[in-house]
This record gives sequence, structure tokens and C-alpha cells, in this order.
Amino acid sequence: MNTPDVPLTQDLVLVGGGHAHALVLRKWGMNPLPGARLTVINPGPTAPYTGMLPGHVAGHYSRDTLEIDLVRLCRFAGARLILAHATDIDRTARLITVEGQGPIAYDIASIDIGITAEMSIPGFAAHAVGAKPLDVYAQRWRDFVEAAKDGSVAPTVAVIGGGVAGCELALAMSHALRQAGVEPAVTVIEAGPQISGVGDIARRKLIRAMAQAGITLRTDARVTQIEPSQVLLNGQDPVQAALTVGAAGAFPHGWLADTDLPLIDGFIETTPDLSIKGDTYVFAVGDCAAMPFAPRPKAGVFAVRAAPVLHHNLRAALTGGPRRTFKPQKNYLKLISLGGKSAMAEKFGLAFSGPLLWRWKNRIDRAFMDKLDHLPLMKPAQIPETTALGAREIMQEKPLCGGCGAKVGGALLADALSTLDIRTNPQVVTGVGDDAAVVKLPGGGFQVLSTDHLRAMIHDPVQMTRIAAVHALGDVWAMGAAPQVALSSLILPRMSPPLQARSLREITDAARAVFDAAGATLVGGHTTIGAELTIGFTVTGTRDTMPITISGARPDDVLLLTRPIGSGVMMAAHMDGTARGRDVANTLAIMEQPQSQQAAILRDAHAMTDVTGFGLAGHVLAMCKASGLRATLCQADIPVYQGARALSDAGVASSLLQANRENAPTQGIDDPLIHDPQTAGGLLVALPQKSAEKALRQLESKGLQGWIIGTLQDGAPSVTLK
Repeated sequence: MNTPDVPLTQDLVLVGGGHAHALVLRKWGMNPLPGARLTVINPGPTAPYTGMLPGHVAGHYSRDTLEIDLVRLCRFAGARLILAHATDIDRTARLITVEGQGPIAYDIASIDIGITAEMSIPGFAAHAVGAKPLDVYAQRWRDFVEAAKDGSVAPTVAVIGGGVAGCELALAMSHALRQAGVEPAVTVIEAGPQISGVGDIARRKLIRAMAQAGITLRTDARVTQIEPSQVLLNGQDPVQAALTVGAAGAFPHGWLADTDLPLIDGFIETTPDLSIKGDTYVFAVGDCAAMPFAPRPKAGVFAVRAAPVLHHNLRAALTGGPRRTFKPQKNYLKLISLGGKSAMAEKFGLAFSGPLLWRWKNRIDRAFMDKLDHLPLMKPAQIPETTALGAREIMQEKPLCGGCGAKVGGALLADALSTLDIRTNPQVVTGVGDDAAVVKLPGGGFQVLSTDHLRAMIHDPVQMTRIAAVHALGDVWAMGAAPQVALSSLILPRMSPPLQARSLREITDAARAVFDAAGATLVGGHTTIGAELTIGFTVTGTRDTMPITISGARPDDVLLLTRPIGSGVMMAAHMDGTARGRDVANTLAIMEQPQSQQAAILRDAHAMTDVTGFGLAGHVLAMCKASGLRATLCQADIPVYQGARALSDAGVASSLLQANRENAPTQGIDDPLIHDPQTAGGLLVALPQKSAEKALRQLESKGLQGWIIGTLQDGAPSVTLK
């Protein structure tokens, strides 16, 4: 007997990608809770690991080594990831406000957003950077090192704050600048009388290490103003600094103060089970939380130790089970980097330093990151021992992709549609074979009609809706028509009525925003419950003159493309967990952008189509067959999504790739990316060389891109790649 699918009934929302949440995602992926829908809200696709930041600043670790890939973690956990800032929480309505998106509803929520080191010193916002958020500081530091190397800025650095974090970063920056071939001048500015946060023995060792590195320590120094090249102090000489870093204490994110969350000095007050005071539906962990039941300094070790308790209690909150109490250790080991590959360990007032301790710290940090990077392989679905002939072979093939990678092959589709006869209706101008059907309007002009739907390739229904809407509109834009009307066609997974209402609201709001911006009206649609999320739209558009088709290309036209290729490879790699999160996020961000401006610039093209499921070669060949021409594509000129080439070279491919290859063979170089199925792909345009160059200038003036990728000539329809 088949196990029935468990309907979705509860929304769990994790705000922030801190260490505790990252570990919860890993555990969730290994044992998801049936019936719970998981959402993560975080500004970026990655989250930097605190423990390795000094090593990264010193040059020991690459950026990739430092970052927790939240995109991969969320895919592993079956969670949708919303890349935006949370800005408010309504605990009465249980809604989280998200920048640039509608509110996200929750049944249970957890907040792990870390802290900031932004300081309220005059000039700080304009001329300094906080050590946290870490990703902002890390990027600013990388840019500063490059500028110091080429001599465009002086290698002078001021660090405000003489605690462990400030000293650690000062040592790391001094080391990195020397490794870059410049002589640094680094100053640590401490308002108190001495380095804070460590015992006497450790303090002496830190002072000795800083002196050996040539770092100046200013104590009893209060900053009054930060200027572009110096830091002004009360009663002391200014500190020269082309880069000023704030590392003096931990500051809560400002938006928390505007909520009704219980706060202690701006940090969220929690109880022993990690839920917030007075609200068992909301949890808080990490540096953004205050633990009056067990006060501790802000340190990543507590977030890591809290993760198992948080994971257990989140599941308990979703299932009505008993909760556990978090008991953080009173004494913990501090491992402090000393710039080079040396570190100091402190515990119980004792301190030791040397290269051996750095190797120990390095092993601990890498083990933590390996746990989040090398995710367990999930067991594939078992194939029944006895199946109908041919079923086992299909089930053993590559898993079905989402988006256009799930389409039926072009040859099969052409055979199925070959019996249609549009000649019986004199109003139908074109039907099978072009982007959309073209119908004559009784009062003059033309209407184009098309429909498309996509099997979800990501868990976020909002971003999936944007992509599906842009994808459907591509057929209208490709014919030079003005979008007119849209109807939705939705399949939702089985879920409770409240979750149905939340999902439909999010999808409808996202779709309406895309169609409104395109000048079309979303007038309704059809919804049903099924096995998985599928989003589609039927769209119409109008044009006074005959719409652009794929049959109007002329000899000596060039081919212009408005979007990179490789989305099929990227989404296939995302499914199997081999794509870098930043690359996936970059690809999706481009895919969800409308192409109305591009279409307006290119509306006088000889021929136009949008590159979708049949791949670049398939759509070029379709244009060649319709226009009676041959095409030559220049491989070096074809844009490819960031990361897609490496994935393709490693053998990653969409499930539709082979069918596309067979349907549109190319002569010359056999590049799988030429056949890669695209979702919400670019416009492919045939027009004269001078017109193409003018179009490129117009696109650039609007901040858009385009590429001339090949030419068309007389000859038997074919595609050659050179």
C-alpha cells in the first residue's frame, strides 16, 4: 500500500541564517517533519561563519571557505529561501514583514539575525564599516586590500574597540597587508584602560603579539569624529586611517526596537526553552537574543550549542510535544587568531599560544563548515521489485527537472500537433510552430494567444510565480505585442485551508505585480490540488500590425540574444545540491526580471522568439527552418550564467538535454549548453547588423544587456557552432 502524502498544515519561519538556524536546517533535512512547511528569510544566499572571519581577513581562507551556503542548505531541508531583509513582526496576526515582498505568515517562528557593529559616532556611517554584519565588512576589506596593493589608498587602518574581536581583526589585517607587499599602520582604539574580554595572562600575550606585528594600542581613547582619512579622539592626537573598522561591542539590529518584542538593551529576551518571554510561538537564538536566565557574552559557541535544543523545541512547538531547557556552559574555550597561522587558547584564566593551537582551531572550524557543506546523501526512492515493462528503466534515469527542463521533447510534441489544421478558421493567422497563435481582430489589428506552465524548480512560490509569469509573457513580447490579459492555472500541494489561503495570496499578489508592470490585467484563473506546485498562465497581447514571427529573418541578419543561457544546468545542479548558492541566486534573480523594455527596443526586428525549453540551438533552428536560412553561432560570444559552464563541464545536465540534442543537432563544437533548456530565457532576435548595434546601445542606456551571437545566411536550415 502506498503511504499517503501528509498535507501541509503548519508554517515554520526562520528569520536569519545564523549558526543555530544553519544547524537546524541540516538536522531538518535529515529528518523533516511531515506536514510542516519551512521558510527561511535572509538578506543574502550565504552567511559568513564567525570563527573563520579573522582567518579570511588574514588571507588563510577563501571567501567560499568562509561562507555557509544557505541556498544549498535550504534545498537540502526542503525549505524555501526568501532573499530579503525582515523588517517587522506582527505577533497578533503572526505575520513577518519582508522588504520588497508581502508579509509572510507563520505558525511558529525563530529569529537568529546576529548583531551589528554599526556605531552612533559622527561620520561612522559615511566613513567606517562595522565588523558585523560580517559579509559587508569582508567585502569592504577585500576591496581595501586591492586598493592598498595598487597604491590608490594608504595602508592605514583604525580598529575601534580593544576587545578580543578588535585585537583579532587588527592582527589579521596587519598580517594580510604585509602579505600583500605593503607596510601597514594599524591602530587599535580602546575607550577603557586595557584590552577587555580576556584574563591577565591572555592580555599580556595579546599585547606582545600586537607589538610584534607593529600594531599601536591607544587606551583611554574616546572617538569623537570619523573623517575620510583619520579618526579624531578626545584629548589625543588623531589616528590616520584610510579604513576604519568598528568592533566595539555588539549592537542589536535597529528594526527590533520598533516591534513589540520583549527586549533587554535592544536584544530579544528569551526563556530557558529559547522561546521569547510571553510568547511560546516565537523563538530567538544567537547574538540577537538575551538570556537573563543564564547571562553569557556574545559568542558563536552558544549559538552552536543551542542548535540541538532549538531544533527539538521547534518540532515540539509544531507537534504539541514537551520542550527541553537550554543550559549553556559557564566556562568555554576561547581560541583567538594571532594574524599568522598562530593562535592563542584561553580557559580558566590560563592561556597558551603557538602554531599548534592554530592548527587545532583550523581543524575545529573546518569540521564545523564541513558539516554544513558536505550534506548527507539522501536515499533515492525505492523502485518496486516488480514493475510493468519499461517502468524500471524510466525510474532509473536522471530525476525529472523543474521549469522547462520538465517539458516533453520537441520531436514528440511536433508529432502530436502535426494533425492540427488551423485553415478551418479564417481568423487564425498562425498557430502551431510559433511562439503564440495570431488571430485577426474584427475591428482591425491582431491578437496573440499563448499558454505555459512550469513544474516548480524552487520552493518559494513567490519567486516561482514571478518566473512563470515572465516566462509566459515571453511569448507575447517575442511577437512584438503589448500584453493584454492573463489567466492563472495553479496546482497546489495538498495543504490545510489556512495554508491554501496564504499560498494563494502570495501567488496572486506576485502575479498581479508582474502583469500590472507589463500592462496586462490578471483576470482570474483555475486552481486545483495535486502532487506538487505547478504554476502557469494563459496570456494574450495585441499589436496593430502583423506580429513578429520566426519566419521573417533575412540573409546577412545577425542574431542578438538578451539573456545568458545555462539556467537548465543551474537548476539541475540546484536539485542535486552541486550548485553554488550565489550562482543559483544570481540566475534566479535574472530569470524573474521582465523583458518588456527589451521587447520595446526590438519590436521592429525581422524575426524574434524567446529561448525556452528546446534550448538555444532548437530555437535558432526553428527560426532557420521557418525563414529558409542557415545559422552560424560563435561559441565565444554566447553569454552563459555564472557557474553554468563549470557545472556543464562536470557533466551536470537537465533531464531534457538529450531530447534537445536529437531534435536540433549542431555542426562543429558539441557544447551541451547550446541545447540546455531555458526557463524565462532571453529574446532571440534576427535583424540587420547596424540595427543590432543600435539596439545594443539602447539596451545599455537602460542598464540592460544584449549580445550578438551569430549570423544568418542563405542555405539549407542548419546550425553551425564555431
